[in-house]
Amino acid sequence: MAEDSLDDYIDAASKALRLPVKEAWKPAVRANLEVSMRLARLVDEFVLPDDAEPADVFTA
Repeated sequence: MAEDSLDDYIDAASKALRLPVKEAWKPAVRANLEVSMRLARLVDEFVLPDDAEPADVFTA
């Protein structure tokens, strides 16, 4: 995603969430989004076999 697109996304999301984001914070917010999207892309690209099952849930 282009840097301008991320800036537009930050502006739109902060407006939609009514969450003020100061100009000084935007580089850090953008950096966090870039890392999050890179990690999400890795998860999305990981191919699971059709017979994959979710792990069991254990409670104490």
